[in-house]
Amino acid sequence: MTQAPPPADMKMQRSSRDASTLPARLADWLATLLPEGANPVVTMHSGVDANGMSSETLILDAAWTRDGQQHLGRYVARVAPSPEDLPVFPNYALQEQYDAIKAVGELTDVPVPAVRWMEPTGEVLGTPFFLMDRIDGVVPQDVLPYNFGDNWLYDASPEDQRRLERASIDVLAQLHAIPDAATTFGFLEPDHPGSTLLAKNLARTRAWYDFAVSDIGRSPLVERGLDWLEAHLPDTDEAVLVWGDSRIGNMMYVDFEPVAVLDWEMAAIGPRELDVSWIVFAHQVFETITGMLELPGMPHFLVEADVVAAYEEIAGVELGDLHWYHVYNAVQWCIVFMRTGARQIHFGEIERPADIETLFHHKPLMERLLGEAGA
Repeated sequence: MTQAPPPADMKMQRSSRDASTLPARLADWLATLLPEGANPVVTMHSGVDANGMSSETLILDAAWTRDGQQHLGRYVARVAPSPEDLPVFPNYALQEQYDAIKAVGELTDVPVPAVRWMEPTGEVLGTPFFLMDRIDGVVPQDVLPYNFGDNWLYDASPEDQRRLERASIDVLAQLHAIPDAATTFGFLEPDHPGSTLLAKNLARTRAWYDFAVSDIGRSPLVERGLDWLEAHLPDTDEAVLVWGDSRIGNMMYVDFEPVAVLDWEMAAIGPRELDVSWIVFAHQVFETITGMLELPGMPHFLVEADVVAAYEEIAGVELGDLHWYHVYNAVQWCIVFMRTGARQIHFGEIERPADIETLFHHKPLMERLLGEAGA
């Protein structure tokens, strides 16, 4: 099958950071954390550019001496982007991400990397970062999206695809089953006004949109979506740990089973439907793109009815209607595309479009959802 070219704005530069200076800086920092005489040496590998649009991800090895023995650590550094590089989010609470991953690792069997060291000041690399263990596995790719074809997940048997799907849904159920999430993860509560956690999450999303507007302009479609969401806010006070960016592209797999749950920038507390909708909606975004390119896609995969049925069976909890949450996540995807588009304009990769909504790869999907809602 001939591979269709990707949309022009799917590959992007993430950072203007000078990579040549990183090994020495990191080695000097590690020397302050390790025993005297450790003499750490850091070797950098390539960053990850197939997935993720937010934090910088650095792959590195660190070697040091302790008690006459040589030690080697294999790490990933999650680095908050520089404000000059037009980050996706208004702020990056690296400490909260670190604490959330650590708590999940201690409280559940969800496979998260062991977090090692946190550098909160920004004095070493210019922005805060933390190191976590590097885990071997494969990731469903974002660029080109896995449903474009010619990759390990697309080429897998239907049985293996279903196994990955169910195992990924099981991760969400385990996260949502952590007891007393409102207390354990209270540091993730959105610092925005609202009578419920869901209202606070929505207020945070509107503030995120207002932040995005400053660099690229307003979107009538997003504002229409936000107005509808505020007028139809579900009446729920549920408080579970919400992973936030609950996509299969943020998990690593071995033999179609998750071995690492990554990317916690969007973590919060709120209703479980936020996560269940996101895992479905993210796939629908990619299906929208393959549909526009007249590619077969994977319409049989992560189907909403199948995901809901599997989740309810595993979690033993009945879900509410997902339509409001799909619209909510459609708005969030719009804001992500606004920020990544602004970044590409900043780096000279694309021209500023006359209509910013041309950046929304899922625009037909969002318009359909709003139409079905009567918005």
